[in-house]
Amino acid sequence: MARYVVRFGSMRVLGVFSTRFDNMRRGAKVIARTQRGLEIGEILCEATDKAIAQITDPSSGQILREMTHEDQNELNHIRQQERKEFEICRQHVRFMGLQMQLVDIERLFGGERVVIYYLAEQRIDFRELVKVLASEFQTRIEMRQIGVRDEAKLLADYGDCGKPLCCNTYLVDMPPVSMKMAKLQKATLDPTKISGRCGRLKCCLRYEFDTYEELQKNLPTVGADVITSTGRMRVLGQEILAQQLLVQTEDNRRMLIPASDVLTVLKSGQRPNDSAAEQNHIARDFDKNAAPRIRPDSQAPQDHQSNPEPPQSNHQNRGGPGRRDSGREGPGTGGPEAENQE
Repeated sequence: MARYVVRFGSMRVLGVFSTRFDNMRRGAKVIARTQRGLEIGEILCEATDKAIAQITDPSSGQILREMTHEDQNELNHIRQQERKEFEICRQHVRFMGLQMQLVDIERLFGGERVVIYYLAEQRIDFRELVKVLASEFQTRIEMRQIGVRDEAKLLADYGDCGKPLCCNTYLVDMPPVSMKMAKLQKATLDPTKISGRCGRLKCCLRYEFDTYEELQKNLPTVGADVITSTGRMRVLGQEILAQQLLVQTEDNRRMLIPASDVLTVLKSGQRPNDSAAEQNHIARDFDKNAAPRIRPDSQAPQDHQSNPEPPQSNHQNRGGPGRRDSGREGPGTGGPEAENQE
């Protein structure tokens, strides 16, 4: 039997459906039996191994037939019935005082159930509502709580780009989007411009994020020193897609250079000719020239506490010009030998 990838339901769920019909065209409307019941579906492509690998946990079902003119008339009648049932459900919610917001109602083509989508900030006890609606609609009632992104998926139409919303057409899973993705792509940080119809960050900010991350790995980080054929420069910015760097030369000129012009990447503050051993040697010399630690008063000789010396300046303690001895008398004090003993 042939297998096709079919999109069905108000939430645009994807499934792999089998059928005895061959050569079904893309975009054809079909009547399919799903795990929920009889529904209207749309054929997207043949269910090849490559196509199935792109779908996360696809549902299964069977395509019964292509949609006929009578089926279309029945679907139009169901849509009108859904609008009436939505108003009835809203009246019951208002009467019962439930803290929930109705979003949409979906009645399956076969009439097996009615799915009610709603928003709520906390858990709702809707058992009484389900009893009333099941008695009035004469079918099974399914309550499904959704988020604001799912609300846009059900109700919104077009985005700022002028095209139908991604979530309203082909997106099934909506992974989280962070401000880091907008910053990496140098998008405007104005919330009114990078937010979608749901009020959250646009899903399209995630589409090229992996590509930006992969390309950024080839560029020196901002703040690093680089060596090019024209000299040493400091990286001030990155043009990730163009693979260019904004750099500042040693004479404080700024320019854009291709990333391929970089010969060597240095750590910030490292000199070109300094090896790791030389850097460690410089650090040790700095520690040797540092000011010696002053002993606490409790460890100083007792016979000198009554005649304390005035504090010496830093350059005198470091052995610079004008250094004076401590002036302490007696063995083991006041000279270089005392410092060595300490």
